[in-house]
Amino acid sequence: MLALTENVTEIVKQLTEEVPAMSGVRIAAEPDGQSLSVTPADQAAPTDQVVEQDGATVYVDGAASELLDDMVLDGGVDEDGNIQFALGQQA
Repeated sequence: MLALTENVTEIVKQLTEEVPAMSGVRIAAEPDGQSLSVTPADQAAPTDQVVEQDGATVYVDGAASELLDDMVLDGGVDEDGNIQFALGQQA
């Protein structure tokens, strides 16, 4: 199952506090099968895997969950306020 770093949990919690209609973020596999998208979400889709950690919720669609099974999601905010996500292998 996808793991979340402390950085990502803080980013997702802050986003959900700032946007009341948002309950988490959703990671989905793009149609090309080579890339992923991260978007705000208000709820899980029927086939989503739900990852909850330290008050943060990340929904992962079925295709993406297979790709991310042994991965760690990290993130940060750059000097312009843009959120950036990165994946790493679980230890």
